[in-house]
Amino acid sequence: MSKKPIKTGGETVPQPVGQLAGQGEFLLYQTEDAQTRVQLRLQENSVWMTQRQLAELYQVSVPTINGHLRVLYQEGELAADRTIRKFRIVAREALRDVERLVDHYSLEVILHLGYRVRSHRGAQFRRWATEQLQSYLEKGFLLDDDRFKVGQDGEYFQELLARIRDIRSSEKEFWKKVLDIYATSLDYDPHTETSKQFFSTVQNKMHWAAHGHTAAELIVQRVDAQAPNMGLTNWAGAGKGAPVRKADVGIAKNYLDTEELDTLNRIVTAYIEVAELQAQAHQPMTMRDWARELDNFLRLTRKDILTHAGKVSADAALTKAQAVYADYQARVRKLPSPVEKDFESAIAQPVKQLQKSRKALPNKKKGEQA
Repeated sequence: MSKKPIKTGGETVPQPVGQLAGQGEFLLYQTEDAQTRVQLRLQENSVWMTQRQLAELYQVSVPTINGHLRVLYQEGELAADRTIRKFRIVAREALRDVERLVDHYSLEVILHLGYRVRSHRGAQFRRWATEQLQSYLEKGFLLDDDRFKVGQDGEYFQELLARIRDIRSSEKEFWKKVLDIYATSLDYDPHTETSKQFFSTVQNKMHWAAHGHTAAELIVQRVDAQAPNMGLTNWAGAGKGAPVRKADVGIAKNYLDTEELDTLNRIVTAYIEVAELQAQAHQPMTMRDWARELDNFLRLTRKDILTHAGKVSADAALTKAQAVYADYQARVRKLPSPVEKDFESAIAQPVKQLQKSRKALPNKKKGEQA
């Protein structure tokens, strides 16, 4: 879904504006005078623009841009194989949408052209790219500190915090943080069964506090081959229309509803902060000490504390989830594809129209000739 660019200090900060299938993310750049807005393609850790977009950005003609590009490459200032990519775009031609492969030029080319054009627009874009775009490419986000400090756009800030919580509680990020923290334990050994079991216990305690089930119990209770998306409510790529994959069905977090997911995210985020504070104090801690600290944290938040291993093992949950996934895939394969649905609709429409036309004809009495 498109979002308005964020302005800071008189300049515009890029904001993700959605994705097209297989074509990467896009950013919007808006000039200081708000007279021009240009869409930049974000891919391969750079931004890319067409000649038409470059002409719009620098307020010159396309032939002028083409001439500068020809000189840049002829003089060997830039390597074409490194700075030019072909991307598919959709253009409106003769009342229909047409897809074409069009040359796009990297950030390096965009900046070189800015120097050659020698315009205020060029200087403005270079400043934006140096100060803010580079930060976006490195971190994946930009924060407008001045705007947040004065209390504007609180809804956006809350949305940003929610996204950060969701990222931090993801399987990958969560375990990375837990490993970092518990690696400081005096008796920590990543190869022992005790350590592996401890990490599983931490995860289960947090799931139990959030919704009253262990991770394995949650999967077994909610996985369903007949349910939409197999009972999963969120998974990698869900926002982009990606189907459920086999790797998604063994992750308990993917079965939580909105309220449960928000609760788990908040518990994980808060606990990681508390645990990091403990680690920074440089107080010697054992694995048992950390387990006790987790229980103390959960008591503080008035959440139920898991005191048993649960009724379902992780292996049993994964086995069931993968078996259900096989059934789900078999069912989905029998369903008509979007193309088949479109074809059936195209065939059915004329038939319905013909039936409607026949009903509209007057009934002829017996013996009447047509």
